[in-house]
Amino acid sequence: MIASPPQFKRWQIAPSAPKDLVTRFSNLPRLIVQMLYNRGITDPNEIERFLDLTPSIPNPLEPPKLKDLDIAVARLRRAIQQREPIAVYGDYDVDGVTATALLVETLTSISTARGFHPEVRAYIPDRVDEGYGLNPQALEKLREEGVRVVVTVDCGVRSVEEVTYGNQIGLDIIITDHHHTSDVIPPAVACINPKQPGCPYPFKDMSGVGLAFKLAQAMLIIEQRMNPAELPEVDSLLDLVALGTVADLVPLLDENRTLVVRGLARLNKPTRPGLIALMNVVGLKPGVINASTIGFGLGPRLNAAGRVESAMTAYQLLSTQDETEAARLALELDEQNRERQRLTRETQERAREMALTQNQDACLLFAAAPDFRAGVVGLAAARLSEEFYRPAIVVEQGEEESRGSCRSIPEFHITQALDQCADLLVRHGGHAAAAGFTVHNENLRLLADRLRAIASQQLSHVDLSPSLAIDCEWPIDALGQEALQALQRLEPCGYGNPTPVLCSRSVRVVDARTVGKEGSHLKLNLSGERSSWDAIAFRQSNHSQWLRPGMRIDVAYNLEENEWNGAKHLQLNVRDLHPSG
Repeated sequence: MIASPPQFKRWQIAPSAPKDLVTRFSNLPRLIVQMLYNRGITDPNEIERFLDLTPSIPNPLEPPKLKDLDIAVARLRRAIQQREPIAVYGDYDVDGVTATALLVETLTSISTARGFHPEVRAYIPDRVDEGYGLNPQALEKLREEGVRVVVTVDCGVRSVEEVTYGNQIGLDIIITDHHHTSDVIPPAVACINPKQPGCPYPFKDMSGVGLAFKLAQAMLIIEQRMNPAELPEVDSLLDLVALGTVADLVPLLDENRTLVVRGLARLNKPTRPGLIALMNVVGLKPGVINASTIGFGLGPRLNAAGRVESAMTAYQLLSTQDETEAARLALELDEQNRERQRLTRETQERAREMALTQNQDACLLFAAAPDFRAGVVGLAAARLSEEFYRPAIVVEQGEEESRGSCRSIPEFHITQALDQCADLLVRHGGHAAAAGFTVHNENLRLLADRLRAIASQQLSHVDLSPSLAIDCEWPIDALGQEALQALQRLEPCGYGNPTPVLCSRSVRVVDARTVGKEGSHLKLNLSGERSSWDAIAFRQSNHSQWLRPGMRIDVAYNLEENEWNGAKHLQLNVRDLHPSG
């Protein structure tokens, strides 16, 4: 059944690359030059670095280095030498879980190489009971269990009160976090975050696992120089870096691109029993792993653990060396992911109804309910933001405090908006496009009103109809393997380096039918003057209301290679379509 009328997006087609730029790089396909131009990459050296898929990873010990990196390394080496118990305190998403696994593995291997019994443990807070980031109860528990040093990964940079409390009870805390900082940096032993004032590190947009890797890399380089014992190669950690970086909202450019490319090479020759088992469950074979398969296959299952049950299941999968245990955990994550999908659909539908009932014309969507699950409010917010092209906030109401998850659009920096509401919040943090917060219930309505007012002030003159950024127009008859190979040189694609979107005009519809569960997808056969194409439009079945065989349409799409029953063929992954003219 068609739930809503079709919604046509505004196409924002990038301007054509200047002729002199195309001429200057005549050795490259015109399609590549256009894509690089769209991404602001026009300098010959930048282009060479971008297209070279085997650059070396920068040495963190060479200037300009991360602020406080040497302090953190020294404190951790002393803790290992003096056999002080260390806790790696992570977050419950893929970025945090991979960072936790990476650092525990590194510190454990160093301790073992020195001949000591490892005193390293992982701690990932419960999403429902504890919420995001450091909390005093967890720090107190770790201290009672004998922990002396706590290293945060993917969290902590805004936890001023929590770090202060940790200091008071005798903990040394090292922060590694990539989120935006507040005006006050917590009084930690060391704070590794390239976004903090005074950090000279040139690349500011690393993931949490990327920063954990820089710390691990620095530790291993020193240990390998001073300790003749066998230690793991630094590159062996890059599979975890690729997983966390792709799954998180950080741009796949510059150093992130380098790390992900190298990490994908490791993932396509997997050695971790947990990842091998997870690939088997998803139906992925080594050699086909890319950013897309992480984003739609591996990442959601690793994320599902923290959304539905406990993120420790995902951590255990990444850490185990037992193949039987790995197979069991992979199946458990797959089941949790199906539950996550069901909960997300239900939450999205209810949040949508609530937000539109309150104020259909608001520049910011806000929905809160006590039975919303904390693990899926972010996913529901993301889908609402995508559907209505405006910031969306979905909140799980607790008995005394509520936790919200925010997703936004490029025109509205959601974390800066939350900064303007800091007096109403218990804590908050995030990126420009995604953030989270905790608020006392008595402030919830005030918060919603203030955020709507901020959004109205900033967005009242912005066209908030859904839009689609398109890289260029391209004749459908000019598509083929040559075009696909050119576009594949832009991989890995993701946030900051999106999968190229092409559009073709006046394409003839041969056939159109709904497919999938509840007929939610649209299967198309399209033709040009000399070519015929299969196309799939996910979650766009409402367009079947107006599509008819023989009519002409304009179609925006990703060109991709689909494999079915061992055979590969090109297809169009439709992003949007309009009647021609």
